[in-house]
Amino acid sequence: MKTELIFVPSPGRGHIVAIIEFAKRLSEQDQRLSVTILVIKRPYSTKIDSDTEELAAINTNIRFIDLPQVDPPESINCFEHFMSVYIDKHKSHLKDAMFNHILSKSTPIAGLVIDGFCSSMIDIANELDIPSYLFFTSGAAFLGLMLNLPTRHFQIGSEFKLSDPDLIIPTYAHPIPSRVTPSFLLDKDGYTSFLNHGTRFKETKGFIINTFAELEPHAIEYLKAATEFPPIYTVGPVLNFKIEKQLKSEIIMNWLDNQPTSSVVFLCFGSLGGFEPPQLKEIATALERSEIRFLWSVRPPPPKDFNLKPVEYTNFSDVLPVGFLERTENRGLVCGWAPQLEVLAHEAVGGFVSHCGWNSILESLWNGVPIATWPVYAEQQPNAFELVKELELAVELTLDYRIERADKIVVTDDIEKALRSLMDTESAVRKRVKDIGQKGRKALMNGGSSFISLGRYVQDILVDK
Repeated sequence: MKTELIFVPSPGRGHIVAIIEFAKRLSEQDQRLSVTILVIKRPYSTKIDSDTEELAAINTNIRFIDLPQVDPPESINCFEHFMSVYIDKHKSHLKDAMFNHILSKSTPIAGLVIDGFCSSMIDIANELDIPSYLFFTSGAAFLGLMLNLPTRHFQIGSEFKLSDPDLIIPTYAHPIPSRVTPSFLLDKDGYTSFLNHGTRFKETKGFIINTFAELEPHAIEYLKAATEFPPIYTVGPVLNFKIEKQLKSEIIMNWLDNQPTSSVVFLCFGSLGGFEPPQLKEIATALERSEIRFLWSVRPPPPKDFNLKPVEYTNFSDVLPVGFLERTENRGLVCGWAPQLEVLAHEAVGGFVSHCGWNSILESLWNGVPIATWPVYAEQQPNAFELVKELELAVELTLDYRIERADKIVVTDDIEKALRSLMDTESAVRKRVKDIGQKGRKALMNGGSSFISLGRYVQDILVDK
């Protein structure tokens, strides 16, 4: 008889795509498992919604149920707090969907799998007497930071400040400078939201983390040994290739086909990462002076009103230096959206200037492409710190950039220096990245660390039923 898992991802592309891929892997791992995903949509229609529909069409063995739309919260300045409140407003709809789903099927429910923004849904699992599990779409080190928030709050009692002393977190081998504190922990409401998330995570029956043992050994060993936490399951890297291939841009890929091996630096800053013209000018000047081949995804900053759909630049000539496109047309390509995973897999790409979102990090490592760090929002500042200082898997461009501080400009000289270091074909960082990429691939193979961990999770949930 089948046993079912119900997933609730938050409505961010990196969250929902990773959860769908993990759910697919679970259902393929053991035929006794079936999967239902309860979909929370953004307040506005986005590319994320079309991606989800595309993935639902591909993964016909997974059942998708759209939750009813709710009115988004108003007058919230912190995106992470906005998203936490918005998701919480879906609780009654999620409860109804789960209750109706349970009544309509004879399949026993093995658990509710939530992601990091959905900790309030643990209440529903408890009410229905169903175990809950956390699927954490970031790394093990950052999970440790979140789990440490209640301890710090007991000692300090308030949000973080940039003037705070270095933070000691057991999942990091080095003290974390206050300058790389995520912006949402500097905001009172954002801090309160994540303090609640970090507190509630401990109520779940297990942490499923999108990482692998060979990538974050220090953090993973600590989480495994800590008796106050539930079991952890490292199942990464969880990446989705099919959706990227279907969305492939022929112009971009054809251009890459005509470039020499490992000659192109790819600049891309995520679904919400973009810059105003003054910063774009510094990047453009650095690219021009470096004479390095480049593929640059140029996008504006997201709207300050989180209820509005992000826009794209309609004419790059309006926001880039006069004559830049003409002077670099033989060695560079400027685009809007780019199929990131497909680009990173192309043999012409030799470096990645990245916002250091966790999915982007895993995609780059998977393909053996070194990163120059340029965090923008979310937990990207500590991610960049971990890559550079903890794991020595990236070139430091900046560790503390924040999209909301438009007054801080990363200057041409710093960008050009990082680009040249990044594209050094003999660098120690490049060699380490290629090595860890191979280890990540082996982790998913039969007998690999993540393969074994996934099997252990499946056994644990089936034994409990």
